[in-house]
Amino acid sequence: MLNSETQSGEDLLNLSQAKTDALLAAVSEQLGLNTFNPDDQELLKQMIESMGDSRGMVRLSFAETLGKIGKPATPLLMEAVANHPNPVVRRASTKTLTLIADPQAIPTLVKALLNDEDTVVKASSVGALAKIGKPAVPALLKILASSEYPESAKGYAVWALGFIGAEAKEYLYQEMNSDSAEVRAAVVGAIAKIAEEGTEEGAFNILVNALTDPSEIVRCEAASALGNLAYQPAIPNFVELLHHTDWETRKASALALMKIGDGAALEPLQTALTEEGEPGVQAVIKLAISQIEKQLEEDAWE
Repeated sequence: MLNSETQSGEDLLNLSQAKTDALLAAVSEQLGLNTFNPDDQELLKQMIESMGDSRGMVRLSFAETLGKIGKPATPLLMEAVANHPNPVVRRASTKTLTLIADPQAIPTLVKALLNDEDTVVKASSVGALAKIGKPAVPALLKILASSEYPESAKGYAVWALGFIGAEAKEYLYQEMNSDSAEVRAAVVGAIAKIAEEGTEEGAFNILVNALTDPSEIVRCEAASALGNLAYQPAIPNFVELLHHTDWETRKASALALMKIGDGAALEPLQTALTEEGEPGVQAVIKLAISQIEKQLEEDAWE
């Protein structure tokens, strides 16, 4: 009896997969012949349902096909992301919206990012927002500014803003005037991505200005970004910050100077060490001095 039931289940699966394959073949042929009707809502729904198939390559093929169909499929994909009970379909739908990059999907994608229980759906939603680009920036900044949303969502938003890069600069630069230190710190991280692209000197200027921000987290974020970018013009700013009243800022400045690795920072670091009373900062300054001296020795042998 068990074998009979198992065989019956396999037959149903094979039949279902055969129908799915036939649907994909038919749609592909229609697209090839330019006879596909993008207004056929039932056909589009069948294609979206088929993205629940157990075979990954089949799901990918339907996603790519819907991606070619483009914006006519957006409303039904949005409906699937918002309400489909199968997380596999929701995942595939968000990934398909990434291919289409239709701005009308922004509210649905934001809602999925903030509320969907499936982590893959969340990640795919923010990927789609990043691909949409500039039109998605205000919604991403709104996530950063809210105290209602979890840190994970804000981390996703920062990543997306960094991915969008220079295209988002006008929004990001404006947000450096935000009343929220958390928003300013997050925006610094995104602006660092723009600076890394090397096409916007203004991005470096904003990061340097952020070193004097009234908030410790913003100053430290800016110091970390400029250090990672090895931005030598900021060395005088870091030297000045070695004497800041906030010890976290002093530590971040010493770390930045270590990453930049310029010998001009040695004397200011040694002076700061003699004046430093915080053990944690002393340790970082000693490390910075050691690393810079080591680098200078290695350079001398080259």
